[in-house]
Amino acid sequence: MKFTETKLKGAFIIDLERLEDDRGFFARAWCKNEMEQHGCSADLKQANLSLSKNKGTLRGMHYQISPHEESKLVRCTRGALHDVIIDLREDSPTYKQWIGVDLTAENRRMLFVPEGFGHGFITLTDDTEAFYLVTEFYTPGAEQGIRYNDPSIGIEWPIPVTEISEKDANWPDFSR
Repeated sequence: MKFTETKLKGAFIIDLERLEDDRGFFARAWCKNEMEQHGCSADLKQANLSLSKNKGTLRGMHYQISPHEESKLVRCTRGALHDVIIDLREDSPTYKQWIGVDLTAENRRMLFVPEGFGHGFITLTDDTEAFYLVTEFYTPGAEQGIRYNDPSIGIEWPIPVTEISEKDANWPDFSR
């Protein structure tokens, strides 16, 4: 696995290192040792799968508060999505900064989202499936969110939002 650290410390874009031959290729998509060598949480608790039927579907921006903070390793297994993370660590030099990364079934790229980050994505194609490994159990009372268009964050989405849940559309302005 090839790790590229983003401008948000502790967040990595991870590309597969393929061993190719006439049959296709083989690659590791998860290695606890390599994750830990890069300072990434590797104590997995859950694997989640989402299917979004329509292009322009936005899911997020979600996070869980302490003591239920979670790290995620996100991959698009069908279609394409634009994945966005926000650094919400108040003591971080990149506090409230965000990045976006295109994850597609074709590029097989992954994004490691550290604890203390908000996370969400918009689908770039119909029938987009996301698969992510998570280091904490979903805890409804610890779930928080940031509205996708909160002016204090200023995320620039690559396409218009056409579908969003009522909950995600109505998160209050971020005020930390």
